[in-house]
Amino acid sequence: MATTPAADGLTPDDLETWSSLATVLQWLPAALDAQLQSDADLTHFEYGILYALDSAPDGELRMSVLAGYANSSLSRLSRATARLEGRGWVVRSPDPTDGRYTIATLTASGRTKARQATPGHVETVHRLVLDVLTQPQRRQLREISRRITHAIRSDEGWTPPTEPSARR
Repeated sequence: MATTPAADGLTPDDLETWSSLATVLQWLPAALDAQLQSDADLTHFEYGILYALDSAPDGELRMSVLAGYANSSLSRLSRATARLEGRGWVVRSPDPTDGRYTIATLTASGRTKARQATPGHVETVHRLVLDVLTQPQRRQLREISRRITHAIRSDEGWTPPTEPSARR
């Protein structure tokens, strides 16, 4: 295959690689949203909030920390959290150690909702991403994703809890 850059600055091979990734970036979020909307009446973003709180100690996080995990502005997070609060799944309150911050806390019904939504979401993640890859490809995808993430910004973002039992 030719390696001479086209007028847009990408070689045909680079363009093929980029277009493949760009397609995943467009299609995967829509597919995750569709499954969660259908099965749990949640967006993927809302599910991420519930999941992060369910994984957090005592089911609570500062909104600023949650916004960092979600790669979200505080205003977008606040709107989504207000919707979850309206459904009785999350409550917000001033941080007792520093009133300048707000704490989001998962309610018992929010914990139930997160755990009810998880099996369908996990099945979708397996069907669309994990099961179509070999184990070595999964490790490659993890490393590639980390490299791209670090090229975008240096902080780590959200990582899974170190103790799987923390969610039980």
